[in-house]
Amino acid sequence: MNPDEAEFLGEKQFISIIPTFNSGVVHLISGDVGPFRASLPTRVPLWMAINLKQQQKCKIQHPEWMNVDQLERIKEDEKKDKFFTKMPSEQYMIEAKLLLGCASDDVPKADDIRTIIKDIWDIRMAKLRSSVNNVLKSADSYAEFKNLTVMEINSIRPILPHALDQIYRMKINKHQGAQSTTLSTPFRTSTSFSNLS
Repeated sequence: MNPDEAEFLGEKQFISIIPTFNSGVVHLISGDVGPFRASLPTRVPLWMAINLKQQQKCKIQHPEWMNVDQLERIKEDEKKDKFFTKMPSEQYMIEAKLLLGCASDDVPKADDIRTIIKDIWDIRMAKLRSSVNNVLKSADSYAEFKNLTVMEINSIRPILPHALDQIYRMKINKHQGAQSTTLSTPFRTSTSFSNLS
């Protein structure tokens, strides 16, 4: 999965909007959305919310997790814990990027939130690089990382499988080399009796 595919999946997340227009139900392949009534909150996919916002037909209600206090707590937990903490949204980076990109006027303290999310991303990526480095140094043939998001997995996907594959090949070659050395060593079965008299 490349970053564009991850963003495509992230855009399917549902979010609340306050429309400024009236309309009936919209029938989509993924399901029905609406009806839309001016000033009444409605849940729509993120891609639709962004489209309506760009047309100035709605106000986007930011997700509950997108507030400074909660994000600061997440940031501190991430700093303290050597493992990855569970994020409030599997698509937090994608949601933040899209919402802060097109609807920052609808998000209170948008600049602070943008900075904190970037800090959380940097902390998690540093932790991820360190974890991958430890896996490669230990020459383990597999690795388990919990609570990673799609974008974070996507960031290490290009290198980690290839690195683990190379480690596996080196182990196999080393094992085969050790076996061939053992088989080529002569086994002495004769005993000299010349010194026994």
